[in-house]
Amino acid sequence: MLYILLGQDDFSLRQSLEEIKKGAGDQALLATNTVILEGQKVTSDQLKNICETVPFLAEKRLVIIEGLLERFESKGKPSQKKKAGRVASQQDEYKSLSACLSKIPESTVVVLIDGKIKTSNPLFKELSAKAEVRSFPLLSESRLRQWIQQRVAARGGAISSQAVDLLVKLVGPNLWVMSSEIDKLSLFASGRRIDEEDVKAVVSSAQEASVFTMIDAILELKMGAAEQLLQQLLQRGAAPTYLLAMLSRQLQMIVQAKELKNQRKPKAEIQSRLGLVAEFALRKTLEQAERYSWERIKHVYSKLLEADLAIKTGKYGDEKYGDELALNVLVAELCQ
Repeated sequence: MLYILLGQDDFSLRQSLEEIKKGAGDQALLATNTVILEGQKVTSDQLKNICETVPFLAEKRLVIIEGLLERFESKGKPSQKKKAGRVASQQDEYKSLSACLSKIPESTVVVLIDGKIKTSNPLFKELSAKAEVRSFPLLSESRLRQWIQQRVAARGGAISSQAVDLLVKLVGPNLWVMSSEIDKLSLFASGRRIDEEDVKAVVSSAQEASVFTMIDAILELKMGAAEQLLQQLLQRGAAPTYLLAMLSRQLQMIVQAKELKNQRKPKAEIQSRLGLVAEFALRKTLEQAERYSWERIKHVYSKLLEADLAIKTGKYGDEKYGDELALNVLVAELCQ
């Protein structure tokens, strides 16, 4: 089976990829039978060998190729001589790749992932009739508003139209960021309707900057500064569960950033994959990824789990003061 996933809405595209994975059988077995290829470099011979490899102890083999169609997008206006040579070379390449992708064994699922592709793209023209093509353009403003309402409702919540308008204005069409902000708002609102004031309190550079600064203080073992920043955030109305979620989210981004840096991904791609709009947020995350060792990450993660369990079981007493105490204990332990 061949799928082509296209578009600038990377969030919806990746969700579609997850659906394809779920339909390909046992996920644990599929993970060991998944290959990710760089479309700019893969050859038809390599692709043929990989696609024809029999799955190991599984029903299906999954082959994901990123940027293959982009390789055959027309770029600029070269000289006639260079143009003729390049066209002939590209024609040989896309013909051989097309032939390979047209003969995929039943046991192999191939997914091509690309951004915005022209309909004149030669490889796309060859494959579109033989594949299931799914397009994911950026949402229009009206569709984005509907998406926000549906996302909030899926989390069992409600949101005012004014809050939706402000979210659209502050975040824009990046659904990775929007999804993250809705998750934070849902935690912050704790079951009541999300209003405009909640968006102002949660979706702001100042709030995020304070969390980044607190994490920096924890990293540098500055207990006094970290505790002071924690109290400021709590006084502004941030719920302990929200702050714990923010700390967990930042740790996850640090892990992702470390892995992407190890893969030598460009800064722009890291920013896109992390869903960070603000430049300062990207800079701070990359700095933290550089300074956190894997051993330190494991230690922080274990302490976050302990704090989460303490809050959920009411280890330190009543909901408000017990939850705040759990966070104070967490910060103190992380600063040791």
